[in-house]
Amino acid sequence: MPDAPSYITQLGQSARRAAGQLAGLRDQVKSAALRKMAGAIREGREALLAANAQDVEAAKKAEVQPALIERLKLNDKRIASMADGVEQIAGQVDPVGQIIEGYVRPNGLRIQKVRVPIGVILFFYESRPNVTSDAAALCIKSGNAIILRGGKEALNSNLAIASIICKALTDSGIDPAAVQLITSTDRALVPPLLKLDQYIDLVIPRGGESLIRAVVKESTIPVLKHFTGNCHIYVDGQTDGMEQQVRDICVNAKTSYPGGAVCNAVEKILFHKDAAAKLLVKVCQDLAAKGVEIRGDERTRALYPKAKAAEESDWPLEYLNLIVAVKVVDSLEQAIEHINRYGSHHTDAILSNSRGAIDRFAAGVDSASIMINASTRLADGGEYGLGAEIGISTDKLHARGPMGAADLTTYKWIVTGDGHVR
Repeated sequence: MPDAPSYITQLGQSARRAAGQLAGLRDQVKSAALRKMAGAIREGREALLAANAQDVEAAKKAEVQPALIERLKLNDKRIASMADGVEQIAGQVDPVGQIIEGYVRPNGLRIQKVRVPIGVILFFYESRPNVTSDAAALCIKSGNAIILRGGKEALNSNLAIASIICKALTDSGIDPAAVQLITSTDRALVPPLLKLDQYIDLVIPRGGESLIRAVVKESTIPVLKHFTGNCHIYVDGQTDGMEQQVRDICVNAKTSYPGGAVCNAVEKILFHKDAAAKLLVKVCQDLAAKGVEIRGDERTRALYPKAKAAEESDWPLEYLNLIVAVKVVDSLEQAIEHINRYGSHHTDAILSNSRGAIDRFAAGVDSASIMINASTRLADGGEYGLGAEIGISTDKLHARGPMGAADLTTYKWIVTGDGHVR
């Protein structure tokens, strides 16, 4: 590898060159390349599993938490899912060139607002190797070049996936610099990368809060943030006839991913006092049977004494573990106030059969995704029909919630006249 400044500059220059080519490609070319990529992922199964096995073994020796090792693992199902996701993205409508709005002024001037690629994306991520193919596919579809910086724990897996991607691009006549994986784990490369604003247009960090805050602090490039997933479920007082649904959703939202270590897992459950009398104990028992530690406020512990006492520090915390905190509230308004105060604006759910309560919750809770009688675990690009996601933005600008290909575009104004002057 050349010295760090030369290496970083080369990454940026190569990505900018590739972005120029991508911006002018027809969708047929981009989609054909993605389908070739999906096929190559399936064909490369053995190589991917071998590379991943090295990473998993190293993580175990380093005594990485079991939940994080689970996120790191590849298997036949996950590899097939990676390929399926790339194919889904290939089959989507190309966002590039879409007319967001268009109109003709009284003087005959035609105005159009048209989607265009952002340009070059710098993407930081941790643990999950499948994110490599997801991010690459979304950027190719949306006409962006991407520079990938994965976690050191997944380096061998990411190298194997990136090699497959770049060969598929080359075979399709696309500059392989459209997808570049940083092969060094040296943290000293990060600060200068974040100041490469002459080549990079947007930084997306996807990982722990400490990573995101460090990126925001160092970057001279705009950063789209994916902060914590302190997700809530509010069980409304009007849930007659919904007992099994409430129990199933709460258990799914906490335990459907091993270890609960995902950003859309529920971390807090709020019960209206009327619902608490009927449902709180049953939900806590269901969760405890799945190995979940219950922490509760005083009213929760009065109903379910096995709960540990919740501290003030629990309410804003993202556990990323099989832990959930439970609180009893007096009203819907109190629940909304609690969620807006302590939540991370990621995903919050209401379980209710009252249309009025549902509408007030949906309008009052300031989060990227509002779930109505559904698990928070459904807050996901694949579940939303995006094929995959490059992240779930907790920002309000420029994208919010699960980000698909269209969220990796900006727009330009195309103004057409016929000799018009001012």
